[in-house]
Amino acid sequence: MATKSVYLGTGRRKSSVARVRVSPGSGQQTINGRPLEEYFARDVLVLRARRPLSVTEMEDKLDISARVDGGGIAGQAGAISLGIARALKEYDLAHKAALDKESLLTRDPRMKERKKYGQPGARKRFQFSKR
Repeated sequence: MATKSVYLGTGRRKSSVARVRVSPGSGQQTINGRPLEEYFARDVLVLRARRPLSVTEMEDKLDISARVDGGGIAGQAGAISLGIARALKEYDLAHKAALDKESLLTRDPRMKERKKYGQPGARKRFQFSKR
């Protein structure tokens, strides 16, 4: 473990981008200036965002501050999770094995497919008429 006091991690998911700052502290977690539980109304999203902390058992030892923008709340939760995981790896390299085992350091590459010209959507086609 290094002697730095702030560790940074960037996470992306769908069209969301999260910039996460991790520092030693009492376990305070804020997203865009609001508490984590208040920002994510659903418990599933709170659990998804906190997953790297629970895997490494660092929930009460680190303060988390994140700025997140773009996308919806599900994508933002995934982006925060990846950002926290990357910052934890920088904080202590010993966490890398546990985070890798749970696939928390892997960026989810699935994105929205672009709409094609001359058609109503990405895959949808206008109805074919023979006559």
